[in-house]
Amino acid sequence: MLLFASKLFNLVFSADPFGIIVVTLLLIALFFVAWKAPAWVKETGLVGLAAGWLWTLGGFMAMAKAIVDCELDVDMYIIWAAVPSALIPAAYGIIVYIISLIIRIVRKPKM
Repeated sequence: MLLFASKLFNLVFSADPFGIIVVTLLLIALFFVAWKAPAWVKETGLVGLAAGWLWTLGGFMAMAKAIVDCELDVDMYIIWAAVPSALIPAAYGIIVYIISLIIRIVRKPKM
């Protein structure tokens, strides 16, 4: 279990820190919105999901630009080793969206 946590910790910190920071700020905003304006919970979760995917696409574009600028034959192992790091913001955005749906279900008025 400790080995898995260590690998996950290293994978998250190998991702783009600004993408992680943006999605984390949206997660904090989600909890604030759930407290003050519950009608906007789903929309805040969707913004977190979109931000995560946009940051992932930016990571893939940066990888492609680095490969083109390298002008050498790049081994596929190097490319595929970078893919999990690029997918971290998208996975984090999905987690934020799932949390927003759970908050929305819990806060839904009872009939």
